[in-house]
Order: sequence, then structure tokens, then C-alpha cells
Amino acid sequence: MPDDDAIITRRHYNYIAEHTRGDDEFLIELKQAAEAAEIPKIWISPAQASLMQVILKLHGAKQVIEVGTLAGYSAISMARALPDDGRVRTIELESRHADFAEQWIAKSNVANKVKVLRGAGVDVLKTIDSGSADACFLDADKANYPRYLDECLRILPVGGLIMADNAFAFGRLFDQVEDDSGVAAVRRFNDYMAAEKRVHAVMVGIGDGCWVGVKEA
Repeated sequence: MPDDDAIITRRHYNYIAEHTRGDDEFLIELKQAAEAAEIPKIWISPAQASLMQVILKLHGAKQVIEVGTLAGYSAISMARALPDDGRVRTIELESRHADFAEQWIAKSNVANKVKVLRGAGVDVLKTIDSGSADACFLDADKANYPRYLDECLRILPVGGLIMADNAFAFGRLFDQVEDDSGVAAVRRFNDYMAAEKRVHAVMVGIGDGCWVGVKEA
């Protein structure tokens, strides 16, 4: 009798990507421009973007908070899944990244739906009203993920959606690493998320692993 759970391999990832809606010309150009500007190539995959868009649509989300803008790829992708009166507020610490993202957001078809908030993630999150968002997405420095989660659980109402990128720690989840590495921080957050009683969540094996959860209390 075969095991109930399939082992996810690189071949599976490639197959998923081949059968999922990919980037359009605008997003391809955005990534090319980001590379030319020497912005790190650490944005979510097109398949993960599609997953998040589907989840946001099913959730009926209108107000989204993102921690970690980078080039603006995920903010634009999420905004495309929102209704006309929807909005993504995306937080970015690095001025160079925020400048680049604002330029490309302004050229996108969702320019009126995305606003870049500049500053450190926790500091900016503290300025956002409780219960004022339907969904939050974490994709910034991994060491602060637990703090971001705590603030997002304040911002979200019961039933609010929480997503977090890099649950597979850049493909190195099971490697032997130094304690101060990003991999170790991801492991700590995965344990933190799994133990969080206010959230019903699961890791989805797409992209670099994405936590998807709902605030229950």
C-alpha cells in the first residue's frame, strides 16, 4: 500500500509551475528592471502569487497588509486579486527598494490600490489600527517574524487571513546551519506558528513554502 502523502520534489515544483498562470509582460519587465537595479531576486514565485490571489479572492479580502515590499512584485500581485475598493499597504525598510517599488506600482494597473509605508516592520505595524485589515502577508527579515505575527494578529479580526513566506527556509530547512542564520530563524518561526493557539494554519508546499492560516481568537 503506497503512503498517503506524496514526497514533493523539484520535479513536482516544476510541474506545478508549468500548470499555473505565470507572469504577464509587465511583471516580467518589473523583475528584469529589479535585477538591473541589483535588487535581490527573492520575490515569491509566480505559482505562489497565483495561490495567494486565489486565497484572497476566496476570502473576499479588501484590506491587505504586507511586511516586506522589495520590488513590489507581491504587492502588485495581491492587489490584482482585490476588488476595486481594495487596498494593499506594504511596508519597506530599505529606501532604495521602496523607491523602486513605488515607481513600478505607479506604472501598474493597480496603482490606486497599493501604498508603500516606509520604516521598520514592527514600528509601522504598531501604527495600524486594530481590526483594520482582512489579510496580512509576511515576507521580510525572518528573525522578526514572531513579532510581525503578533502585531498582525492584533490588526486582523477573527477570521482574518495570515500568510508567511519562506517556511522552507530558502530550500535549506533541514541543513546544518549556524544558529544566527536565517534558516534557524525560520525554524523558530515555524515552531512559533505551529504553537500559536489563536491561529489555525498549515504550511503549503509551493514556492519556498507558504504558511496560510486564519485567526480564530
